[in-house]
Amino acid sequence: MSNTFESFGLDSDFLKAITDIGFETPTEVQVQAIPRILASDRDLIGLAQTGTGKTGAFALPCLQKVDAEINEPQVLILSPTRELALQTAKEVKKFSKYKKYIKSVALYGGADLRAQSRSLSKGCQVVVGTPGRTLDFIRQRRLDLSQISMVVLDEADEMLKMGFQEDLESILAETPEDKQTLLFSATMPKSIERIAKKYMTEPDKISVGARNSANENVDHAYVLVHRNDRYKALTRLVDCLPDMYGIIFCRTRVETTEIAAQLRADGYPVDVLNGEVSQSQRERVMGQFRRGHLKILVATDVAARGVDVNSLTHIINFNLPDELEIYVHRSGRTGRAGKHGDAITLVTKNENYRIRNLEKMIKTKFKQRQIPTGKEIMKSQLKKSLLKIEAVEISPDLKEAFAPLVAETFEGATVEELQDKFLALLCGTMWENYQNAPDLNESLNRPDKKRKDRKRGGERGERGGRERGGRERGGRSRDRGGDRDRGGDRSEKKGRDRERDSDGSFVQVEINLGRNHGLSPHRLMGLINENYSGDKPDFGKISIGKQSTSFGIEKSAVSKVMAVMKEVSFEGQNVSISREES
Repeated sequence: MSNTFESFGLDSDFLKAITDIGFETPTEVQVQAIPRILASDRDLIGLAQTGTGKTGAFALPCLQKVDAEINEPQVLILSPTRELALQTAKEVKKFSKYKKYIKSVALYGGADLRAQSRSLSKGCQVVVGTPGRTLDFIRQRRLDLSQISMVVLDEADEMLKMGFQEDLESILAETPEDKQTLLFSATMPKSIERIAKKYMTEPDKISVGARNSANENVDHAYVLVHRNDRYKALTRLVDCLPDMYGIIFCRTRVETTEIAAQLRADGYPVDVLNGEVSQSQRERVMGQFRRGHLKILVATDVAARGVDVNSLTHIINFNLPDELEIYVHRSGRTGRAGKHGDAITLVTKNENYRIRNLEKMIKTKFKQRQIPTGKEIMKSQLKKSLLKIEAVEISPDLKEAFAPLVAETFEGATVEELQDKFLALLCGTMWENYQNAPDLNESLNRPDKKRKDRKRGGERGERGGRERGGRERGGRSRDRGGDRDRGGDRSEKKGRDRERDSDGSFVQVEINLGRNHGLSPHRLMGLINENYSGDKPDFGKISIGKQSTSFGIEKSAVSKVMAVMKEVSFEGQNVSISREES
């Protein structure tokens, strides 16, 4: 049997929608998943990276199995972030374009709960939601899951990392036992295996690539840099990749803001995606990026989750993520739809061992690349310009109007003289920047520069911009590696938590929920992550009492956390939050 959408047994209305979208050939995960889901009610675990077509793999068969006679939620799709939930909801609407009886509703934090409630009350067959907001609707008895026949856990590994495990278990406990559960994940940590064992029955398993593997269409490379040269190395890589269309990944939103600002100051056309970017700004930036008017984004991991662009050429990791599994998600942003991609990571010598660990985890060998020299960069840029000129065709009208002026201006000039002027015109600015630039590969063994003021210190970049010193290039961030995209590193020991809280990076706040309300550290982080749009804040020490809880929240996020939690409820209790008095 040929692997086509027609061969899967999909309804003609879905095939028509697929054609409208522009899909021609199913991806590997769709080939493996769609026929299996359509043919039986057996649970399924799908191991596949971001960008492999997972949404179509589960959405199409789920939609086909919807009962037109039942105007109640039959399919529940859970996603880790509002961005991914919205993206999935849009895909569901596209797939069901010609099935007018199929209605879907998206439930996510940071939006008007009443509007979402009104949409639910009108009736729907498909609910796409984030765990916290979905559970909130269940607890308020606004969402009835008694008719659910299919549950999809999309990006399951990310949901667990963001603190939604207990919310997921509470939601699954509200669904019928005879439902079909579909779990899709880019990585398969032990926590996912425990969820599968507890809530799934003899699941079928499919895998696109090996466990925790990276996309086979992506070349993986690392560049050794001196910690003080990290930004310079980044700009040299970008200068040497004149056709780059991709994302520069940073660990924290502060770092994305600093790097993007510095790149803009140095003349690079970039924009930023992080938790401080509003939804309207995000849509504007993504519109420019999809149209190719903007070639480079600087982003954090969570903010990039909704970037559904299949033609990215490069991913550059300004630094490695704190959890190596996240690398799989990052690199999966390129090499999509059968195209080739490159993932390049900047590391210091002290971090080099993490590349070895990453090679073992994803079973892929990394190539070491050198930091481009000035001559290599100029050669790359010149080739790009020459190819562009070579492809230009002059119109007869333009030639007739201005060729005489050009001939008059350069009358008597030799071919060699014209070539020299041409070269100077194309490379003049770049030559000024790089003719005396040192080879940064020879600087790896020099000692670190001592800075009296890290926030104002730093060297001038090769493009004349001033390199920010507020970040620690190659080192741990001030919060000792806490990943603000994940709501903090929950593996930190209590002693380290106390150390972090005492250094002024965190503000202690108190909430009127405790053990008696069913609150736990994971549920607290999940509750806040659900209602906090964009990048998730980093948490300090959490102390849960019977009726109240005290916890640390990063200073830059405390005002926003307190604002978004004002109209939130948990287990029927209205949330009250306040700063602790010092």
